Amino acid sequence: MEIQSKGMEEGEKSPEHKDLLPSQTASTLCISSRSESVWNAVPRNKWDIYHKPIIILSVGGAVFLFGVAITSLTCFTASRVANITKEAFKLCGPAFLSLGLMLVVCGLVWIPIIRKKLRQRQKYHFLQSIKSFFFNR
Repeated sequence: MEIQSKGMEEGEKSPEHKDLLPSQTASTLCISSRSESVWNAVPRNKWDIYHKPIIILSVGGAVFLFGVAITSLTCFTASRVANITKEAFKLCGPAFLSLGLMLVVCGLVWIPIIRKKLRQRQKYHFLQSIKSFFFNR
């Protein structure tokens, strides 16, 4: 085993080695990674940056209002309504309330996270420009 490895180290290449192409997966992964595209991306407008949290906030608000409507419907309905329907409303109302509130909170938390990432990106570009100014002379 050791004899073969010494022979390979001295310059002998196996026939399988000649057939293999050099791997470029590391460079491909670095180029296509999210971190590279985030740092090198062109500036975008506010809608492109904040559209996902705004959509989540809107959907969460709509679901929350729907939950409020269903919950209030159970309070104001007469006893003439079938018992099964009233029980279904009693169960679904709070479920929609909690789901809507959860989506609203997720959207509200997401916005400061995006702002923080934008500030970090600006600092990164500023530091890169200073670094290139001093080291490229």
